[in-house]
Amino acid sequence: MAVVFPVRWLAMRPLRPYATGPDDNDGDVVVLRAPALARARRWCVVFYNDDYTMKWFVVHVLEQFFHMNETTATAFMLAVHEQGKGVAGMYTRDIAETKAAAVSDYAREFEMPLKVTAEPDDDDDRS
Repeated sequence: MAVVFPVRWLAMRPLRPYATGPDDNDGDVVVLRAPALARARRWCVVFYNDDYTMKWFVVHVLEQFFHMNETTATAFMLAVHEQGKGVAGMYTRDIAETKAAAVSDYAREFEMPLKVTAEPDDDDDRS
């Protein structure tokens, strides 16, 4: 949205964005633009299937880090097992990367090869 002010009118009055002034059409024009605001891009925390990580461990991680109940975590784990990968949550970039790193570190402590990544959302509606 742009607001147009005649320069002579601006010199006489204090600047108030979005105020309308007299339109005399005989001077230079100053255009003020409202700042463009956009939504932060969403990032997905993605779990990948592997044949070595124990199912109970994946369910435990989903309960611990993503606050899922046992039923939801089990259903998600089975969907990842069948489809190859699944999105456990969508967050801002910092939170998604922190969660992915925390889960990976936790899996390493238990010597599990669980692969979890933070990836930008492909379906991000940025209108």
